[in-house]
Amino acid sequence: MVHFTVAVLLLALAPRLHAQDPKDEIQKRLTSQFVLTKTTADGKDIVGDGGSVLVLHQDGMIMFSLDNGVMPAITYNNGKLSLTFKDRLAANMGLKSMQTGINFANVPQRKFVTGEKFWITAFHVTDKHVLLDFYSDPYDNVRYFGQLKIPYKKNNIPPPDEVMTEIAQVVTVEPADNAAAAAATKKPAASPAAPKTIALGQTKDQVESIFGQPPKKATLGAKEIYYYQDMKVTFVDGKVTDVN
Repeated sequence: MVHFTVAVLLLALAPRLHAQDPKDEIQKRLTSQFVLTKTTADGKDIVGDGGSVLVLHQDGMIMFSLDNGVMPAITYNNGKLSLTFKDRLAANMGLKSMQTGINFANVPQRKFVTGEKFWITAFHVTDKHVLLDFYSDPYDNVRYFGQLKIPYKKNNIPPPDEVMTEIAQVVTVEPADNAAAAAATKKPAASPAAPKTIALGQTKDQVESIFGQPPKKATLGAKEIYYYQDMKVTFVDGKVTDVN
């Protein structure tokens, strides 16, 4: 009877225990924080408008050229990014499997620094760390990719808030551009002024109200001519008879 009661209690608690799995909670927080960028099947380009744009807050995020097919992992620990021995070893093994003679020292790479931006294509929550996969815009026609590793202290899965705080020390999502929304709330711009024109038959007063006093005037018998910068207006009996 006792064994039966314990079994019933465990069954009742199982869903609750599962719901409190910290890895699941971390996964949910990552999903709500980051919109993943989708790439083409060959990984060479971004599909659509992309997802979240990340801003880097630490120097030293090393990424390899996409053409090498190996994504290096850079570890964030004790407030800084660093390449651990295990990170380097794993990268070298991957590079060696792709091409003889290529290693961390000579593979095409780029070191990203504070303030630079890139995309996020995936994230992974494991029993030992959280991994975020990054993907850059082209630099001299070369895209780069890399992985950020956030290890757990003593391999104990921390609370989700703690994990997200550590991630935010390295990268944050660039705020959405509100310029378009702000522009939409502004009053529409005034319509451009109609071009200034002169019509035959207009009086001198009408012409002067539009173009102002001419720099030069001339009287030739019954004709009076106004000379403007790019125009000559001829009046006869005080009315426009010719414009050229």
